[in-house]
Amino acid sequence: MCMTTLPLTTTLADVSRIALGCMGLGGEWHAASYGEADRIQAQRCIEVALEEGINFFDHADIYRNGKAELIFGEVLKSRPQLREQIYIQSKCGIRFADDHGPNRYDFSYQHIIDSVDRSLQRLGCDYLDILLLHRPDPLMEPEEVARAFDALLSAGKVRYFGVSNMNHQQIRFLQQYLDEPLVTNQIELNLAHRDFIETGVTVNDDQGRHAHFSEGTLEYCQRQNLQIQAWSPLAKGIFAQAPNNPTIAAAQERLTEYSQQFDCAIETILLAWLMRHPAGIQPVIGTTNEQRIRDCAKAVEIELSREQWYQLLTDIRGRNLP
Repeated sequence: MCMTTLPLTTTLADVSRIALGCMGLGGEWHAASYGEADRIQAQRCIEVALEEGINFFDHADIYRNGKAELIFGEVLKSRPQLREQIYIQSKCGIRFADDHGPNRYDFSYQHIIDSVDRSLQRLGCDYLDILLLHRPDPLMEPEEVARAFDALLSAGKVRYFGVSNMNHQQIRFLQQYLDEPLVTNQIELNLAHRDFIETGVTVNDDQGRHAHFSEGTLEYCQRQNLQIQAWSPLAKGIFAQAPNNPTIAAAQERLTEYSQQFDCAIETILLAWLMRHPAGIQPVIGTTNEQRIRDCAKAVEIELSREQWYQLLTDIRGRNLP
């Protein structure tokens, strides 16, 4: 049966089952600023999300080079009461190429502290509900991360912490150094990019013989009551375009069939497929299209049967399960 609550509700009691990703807000990536049309778009996206019951907003310090947080902060400034009605999550750890080096990751104490301070300044907020480490840093010194987390927690700047794009071994390793439990792991997960699920069905079979993806991550997060968040849950829109291979075409045809059956959009079914998983996956939708936000929000009303879920999996795989 489709879960009606999320693991994250143990820390954020009324958090919405779907999150709005804010990477699309703030104008062009490389523009120095944004305009009035961008402000209107940001305000409408937030308003539509709230109208549809979405109260969780996902950011990162790098999104639009900081402009996503900045424009979101403008909306908050115009509605001061809104901050206490929503949850804000941001990320740090990715550094773009600059005069000091190439694209790189940085989990050093000072970078984490400085990144949070800059995010809070852009957002015009006193605290983040959740801070995620954006991508694994091979040079991570977990003691430094622990020290930064302790400082941010003590200062009231961050309530909870999580990670993004990590497997369960990396999470377990980091957690050993932390006093507070990690609450979130945000990974790319959708019908097309489903390796975390595939590793669970090709165990002890030739179909999985050459797979080298991380096994057991979904199970570990379930066992630890750690929220799985799915970024790119709509698979970057590939199911809304002309199919580029037979398996995409087959899945697209099935999605269309189910969308007609449930009287909803294809996007609704894509999210319902993810949310049918017993891990209680929270999709993070990145669209700025108002109708698509509304279509995605309807996924909480759709419960795919076991047969429908497996049919979509079989279609996209292009062959039967082992």
